[in-house]
Amino acid sequence: MRLDSDQAGGTENLSTKKHLSIILVLGIYLFFLGNQGIFITDPVESNYALTASEMVQSGNYISPQIYGTYWYDKPIFFYWQLASAFQIFGTNEFAARFWPAVMGILGLLMTYVFTRKLYDAKIGLFAALILGTSFEYWLISKTVITDMSLFVFFNAALVCFYLGYGSEKKQYYYGAYLFAGLATLTKGPIGFLLPGLIIVFFMLWRRNFAELKHMKLLSGSLILVLVGGSWYYIMYTIHGTIFLETFLGIHNFLRATVSEHPKDNVWYFYIVMFFIGFFPWAFIMPMALKKIWTQKKWPELDEKTGFLLIWLFVVFAFYQIVATKYTTYTFPYLLPIAILAARFLAERCKFIMKIVAFNVVFYTVLTFWVAIPYCQQFSAKTAAVIVASAKEPDMIVGSYGDYHTSAVFYGQTQIYRMEKAKNINTMLPKAMSWSSKNVMPFLAEENLADKKNVLMLVDDDSVDRFKKDMAGNWLLIGQANQEFLFRKQ
Repeated sequence: MRLDSDQAGGTENLSTKKHLSIILVLGIYLFFLGNQGIFITDPVESNYALTASEMVQSGNYISPQIYGTYWYDKPIFFYWQLASAFQIFGTNEFAARFWPAVMGILGLLMTYVFTRKLYDAKIGLFAALILGTSFEYWLISKTVITDMSLFVFFNAALVCFYLGYGSEKKQYYYGAYLFAGLATLTKGPIGFLLPGLIIVFFMLWRRNFAELKHMKLLSGSLILVLVGGSWYYIMYTIHGTIFLETFLGIHNFLRATVSEHPKDNVWYFYIVMFFIGFFPWAFIMPMALKKIWTQKKWPELDEKTGFLLIWLFVVFAFYQIVATKYTTYTFPYLLPIAILAARFLAERCKFIMKIVAFNVVFYTVLTFWVAIPYCQQFSAKTAAVIVASAKEPDMIVGSYGDYHTSAVFYGQTQIYRMEKAKNINTMLPKAMSWSSKNVMPFLAEENLADKKNVLMLVDDDSVDRFKKDMAGNWLLIGQANQEFLFRKQ
């Protein structure tokens, strides 16, 4: 079945312009609301924020650094986004959350345009509204991580592929290669390998191998290599094999084969995440499916539906196989799920709009009553302010217990991770080991015995141990949330 870009249901009540206005207003309201008051949290957000701020300070926009040390955890694109926002808006929470919010809006617009071409404008509007008010989409649009940028580029590659496959406009294929390259520059090889796997399964299902000659394989591959591969080549020429061993070896191969969080490596992990991430729509869909089952009116498994199903099931199955389970890994499959949900619920316009209105109120309350207080509680921003006011020239600042990168980000000062001298060597970054993340500066506790000008951040769970382990007279000079600040007398 080929695409008909002029197809429009007779039940359309709103113009495309009005639809786009609704989507923009919804996205701007939900994804930007309260962002200036949502503190940067540990451990994930602060790593990205600190790396981008060091990028701006150093002027090095090629090699990511954190704590003044080269950092090979993620590719460069999201750091570029953060750095650009810091330069425009300053180094603050609004700037850090600016691009996730913008990409979230772009993701909704892409969903609308693509669904409109697949079905009609009404289903396109519903798909965008359903996606934008699902819990995981709202959350990631306000979170300082790579996943929203990956969502847009990853899914844009598949959207462009299908638009090229389903029409006479084969130039869409160039967009597939371009966006796959940007996804690779955002997250790594998965940015082109997984969309490619989805396309392979779809082509095998359709058995339309004649289409291969229209898919711009040579010129498109060149675009993919130039966009997605140039930075990797430059990094290799600068840093050599250590970059490949760390980025590809640890953060890709090791993560895929050895669980970083073994307690999460259970078969039902992503099933649970589906119901959380697609809330509340995940609990509404069974009602629609029950109605279809009782009436025996199943939608035709046409080419469009098949592509969407392959899209979502390949993503789910792939990450089900991967050893490390992360809550956001399957996030890209929310786009085809939202389109299918909109198609199932297309005749229940009032019901959808009521749920959307409820969600807008719900996320407004969640922003001010949960997100802002929670992030204030679990960020070291307030502690960093106390450190900055108490710190003197040549003063050593240490962190005992949990290390909070957000204190470094907000305080813009070096903070040492305190450990026993005998333990430090075992914790330093090593090849093919999760210790590769320990790039913060270490300092042996024993080295402070003869030091007098010292500040120490101690988390509340480690205060008693700190008083037993650390020699000297320590005076409590401040407390912020779960952090205590001691000064050596």
